Amino acid sequence: MINIARHLPLQAAARPDQLAVIAGDRRVTFRELDQLSDRYAHALHAAGIRRGERTLLMVKAGVDLIAVTYAMMKAGVVPVLIDPGMGVKPFLRCVADIAPTAMVGIPLAHALRVVFSGSFTSVRTHVTVGRRWFWGGPTLAGLATNQASFPIAETADGDEAAVLFTSGSTGPAKGVVYTHGMFEAQVRALLDTYGFRPGEVDCAAFPLFSLFDGALGMTSVIPDLDPSRPGTCDPAKVVAAIRDNHCTTAFGSPAIWRRVAPYCIANGVKLPELRRVLIAGAPVPPLLVEQLHQVIGGDVETPYGATESLPVANMTGKEIVGETAAATLAGAGTCVGRPAAHIEVRLIRVTDTAIPTWSEDLCVPDGEVGEICVKGPVVTRAYANRAAATAAAKIAAGADVWHRIGDLGYRDDKGRIWFCGRMGERVRTAAGDLYTDRIEGVCNGECARVAEAGEGRTGGSTKGAGRRTALVGVGEPGSQRPVLIVEGAPDDALATRLRAKVPVLEAVLFYPAFPVDVRHNAKIHRHTLALWATPRVSTALVSA
Repeated sequence: MINIARHLPLQAAARPDQLAVIAGDRRVTFRELDQLSDRYAHALHAAGIRRGERTLLMVKAGVDLIAVTYAMMKAGVVPVLIDPGMGVKPFLRCVADIAPTAMVGIPLAHALRVVFSGSFTSVRTHVTVGRRWFWGGPTLAGLATNQASFPIAETADGDEAAVLFTSGSTGPAKGVVYTHGMFEAQVRALLDTYGFRPGEVDCAAFPLFSLFDGALGMTSVIPDLDPSRPGTCDPAKVVAAIRDNHCTTAFGSPAIWRRVAPYCIANGVKLPELRRVLIAGAPVPPLLVEQLHQVIGGDVETPYGATESLPVANMTGKEIVGETAAATLAGAGTCVGRPAAHIEVRLIRVTDTAIPTWSEDLCVPDGEVGEICVKGPVVTRAYANRAAATAAAKIAAGADVWHRIGDLGYRDDKGRIWFCGRMGERVRTAAGDLYTDRIEGVCNGECARVAEAGEGRTGGSTKGAGRRTALVGVGEPGSQRPVLIVEGAPDDALATRLRAKVPVLEAVLFYPAFPVDVRHNAKIHRHTLALWATPRVSTALVSA
């Protein structure tokens, strides 16, 4: 059987009394989680939701989200997960695009369904998780009365398992089709890459990762934070979740650790039980890695990939600090490491047009910047109901598919991949293309040195992270003017230093707080900043 849900009863049999999920005051063991997901699977069936049915799932991070997701997998139902934090209009557009025929959600989600009924016309069946308000239909609790084991659907490798939407940070959000075989391959890849072991405790600051914890025999601790605004988290609460529950691993975006690491250093907090901290969602600054090394007992891991393909590569914090950090701060880009097991990575010539058929002639030599393409068992094959997007991102290679990540990078002489920026965000000047991550690496390093000097620090392990920067292009592609935007209040001296450090810059502007993606609060919306910068490039220093 190829169904990720099969792992849950196996873990329940192997460690029935081990806690599976800790979310606030609610704690459930693996036995209880398995039994709860069985009851929920019966409830879905009683509601009339059937195998293969795309079902919009809108439940807050916690026990019920995990239990309902496993229930859907057990029943062969296809959960559709969309970030509600992307805003009402983009969210409703995603719902209309995917056209789910069923919906399971909390009361607030159903209120949205009723108010904006035009976007939910495809939904024929709906179940409320919690108290039903002014609409009809059953509640999950009211249906979850059958306590018998639920027979897990015998799904095949290529059967649709879920639709997970991209964050929409660099274009319209798209539904990525996952199969049961891909989920199984991800479980194997996580084990091979990170060495997770049953009995470990994970602080799942990115809620979707907690869905893998059950399959891996790990306890999920859901910290007290808003998943749609991780960059506003209270670091004390994240630290408390880690310390109180003796977490051995933690996964979260750079936005979380940019708050947690300085908090720990300022308050003398150590987290010696943490064997690994996984950081993903945007390039990880080397100085942030250095800060975390002062706090945790193990190492930092920086998985690289995308919603369409994860994991693709991995880089350890020790290798970053010991080998690649200096190159990043000198403009080499961010090293994302060597390809994960069973993943093939190629760099191809940069083009904005679709490529129907794969050829090795597309590839560029090592050291030359190209678009990163990947192939392997964790690589998705299509977007849901988006034929044009699928054609633009996928390259047929016989029975296989290469996925164009849309990132630019190169391979070094050690076989490592270096990230240089998003293809759609490269600055296309008359003299050639400039890559965001390369120039921002230099500028972020300079900002950190200024912050450190301002605090009276002299280097070593006390370095501050400084401000973030964003390179944008103003004007038409091919004749764009490179403009650097710095986050925070205007600073004439800093602007002068940055212009001297990177002479190609035509202007340095200042913006109070960067617009970022809703999922990780870490991917900078450079297109938004470019629109803001366009009327201002004639002035050296401007406050938003």
